[in-house]
Amino acid sequence: MNVVLPDNSTLELPDGATGLDAARAIGPKLAEQAVLIRANGKPQDLRLPLEDGQSIQILTTRDTSDPDALYVLRHSTAHLLAEAVRRLYPGVKIAIGPPIENGFYYDFDFPEPLHEEDLARIEAEVNREIQEGREWTREEISRDEAKARFEAEGEPYKVELVDTAEGDITLYTQGDFTDLCRGPHLQNSKPIKAVKLTGLAGAYWRGDSDRPQLTRIYGTAFYSKDDLEKHLERLEEARKRDHRKLGAELDLFHFDEVSPGSPFWHPKGMVIWNVLEDLRRRENAKRGYTEIKTPIIFEKRLWVTSGHWEKFRDNMFFIQQDPGDDHLFGLKPMNCPGHCLVYDARGHSYRDLPIRFAEAGTLHRNEPSGTLHGLLRVRHVTQDDGHIFCAPEQIEDEVFLCLDHAFYLYGLLDLTMHVELSLRPDNKLGTDEDWDVAEAALRNALRSREVEFVEMPGEGAFYGPKIDIHMEDSLGRRWQLGTVQLDFQMPQRFGLTFQAPDNEQRTPAMIHRALFGSMERFIGILIEHFGGAFPFWLAPVQVRVLPVGEGHTAGAHAVAASLAGHGFRVDVGEATETIGKRIRSAELEKIPFVVVYGDRESAESLAVRERGGGQSTESLADFAARLATLES
Repeated sequence: MNVVLPDNSTLELPDGATGLDAARAIGPKLAEQAVLIRANGKPQDLRLPLEDGQSIQILTTRDTSDPDALYVLRHSTAHLLAEAVRRLYPGVKIAIGPPIENGFYYDFDFPEPLHEEDLARIEAEVNREIQEGREWTREEISRDEAKARFEAEGEPYKVELVDTAEGDITLYTQGDFTDLCRGPHLQNSKPIKAVKLTGLAGAYWRGDSDRPQLTRIYGTAFYSKDDLEKHLERLEEARKRDHRKLGAELDLFHFDEVSPGSPFWHPKGMVIWNVLEDLRRRENAKRGYTEIKTPIIFEKRLWVTSGHWEKFRDNMFFIQQDPGDDHLFGLKPMNCPGHCLVYDARGHSYRDLPIRFAEAGTLHRNEPSGTLHGLLRVRHVTQDDGHIFCAPEQIEDEVFLCLDHAFYLYGLLDLTMHVELSLRPDNKLGTDEDWDVAEAALRNALRSREVEFVEMPGEGAFYGPKIDIHMEDSLGRRWQLGTVQLDFQMPQRFGLTFQAPDNEQRTPAMIHRALFGSMERFIGILIEHFGGAFPFWLAPVQVRVLPVGEGHTAGAHAVAASLAGHGFRVDVGEATETIGKRIRSAELEKIPFVVVYGDRESAESLAVRERGGGQSTESLADFAARLATLES
């Protein structure tokens, strides 16, 4: 058989050859350093056979930042963690241990409680295993053999996993530890140069609060100690920038258990919210959107029609007015069904299309309590929704206009963007033919406008494929923000039509578009991205005027009033403490500009301090003119 290498050359191999065989055929050094193979773009264990005609890429210990290479390193380190825990804690039961973004975890059922201070001992044992050396071997066994083996070892969680597993049962062994696992894994432990166990948490078995609560140990691993040090520095910086911490320090919002997952916005937080809302309305109006508003609560039959009852009801809140009442109402998790009803309220001609509706609608989603995370995962959601009803031939242009809109907004915030095309999931509505057309339409729109993107099979919404836009923040983390989704299903389910040029009734396409996404999540991401030091146009307080003493209060208020009259957000830091303490307080609040007003200051000569340390002397008029250039 032949496989295709990254330079498009072919490599001839015997039938049944593995990825490791391919590496050996190229050279012994490559085989020694190989950690993983990508076959037709998908990661695959080196031990698995290749297929004729596959395109392959062999990843090695030199691919230290490749996500797949890090994935296999961390997966293997998770298995070393499980081996170490079993050595140190006789009687422990072992559950699951996958790699995750930036690391891995493993869940255990300990016979006695584990504490943070125990992590150092476990980490030392993992490092001892690495020094001893480990090699991974793979074997396939029957389901009955696997079940009998884990029953004999007293591993009930593994027995349950065998019972519910699909496909072949595979085991990986290193040292005296064997785990139920599909792989992939390293050849040996030599590439693991740096390991750090980072924390403990509780986790219910299979995420079910009615099942046992396990102890989850988090960790990470790298191909070099230097990479680990850089990662730990980023983690420390992320802790400093945590939006929950900064939200309290900057007096932006808080949470209360009387309404879990629902932020209480304070006045300064609402300034940020309203600036973004004003931006949303202004840019929507420029782009031909009309603002609408739809109810929060709808009868169940609407959700049946839209498909949410079938595909999304576990994430919805429901209300029954009286016990035994047949009328069940649901709080909306999405705006799109209500927008369909607005479209359907009157007839439409092809001349009306495209119709662009916008609504910053209040949504509620019944997220599990264990997944709630400040503003980044909430139950009370405000989405900057737009829905476009258009003729099929208008799809490409409308999709591009949505992308252009998104890139403009993110450009204002200096965000680096990455685009993904998310394709049909297993729980999709509609036929494969519908999906072929919808996916091709989005793909063509991206290609024709020369937008770089990667395809993500299985990640589409249940009603249609989508373009997901991710940002990279100042710490190098990626967050999904905007989405542009093409939907042929919902217009059909609601019976939406327009009169075509031939006087026939046709079904419009529906484009779902959210660019901030969840306003709550977007603000949380911005807090962390900027570390609370918002750009001038977004800062809750843009200028603080500080009178040096009581005798300078009237002059300070006059300066503040003049700047406020120009539309800037200004406050006065009254002379209740020393000027040094008040300057320091303004720095901690990350206010962009501070004006110190004392005996030598006047409208012709202001002492201006910029966030970050810059200082200048300028007139009030010049200062106001400079600030005007910093607005969005």
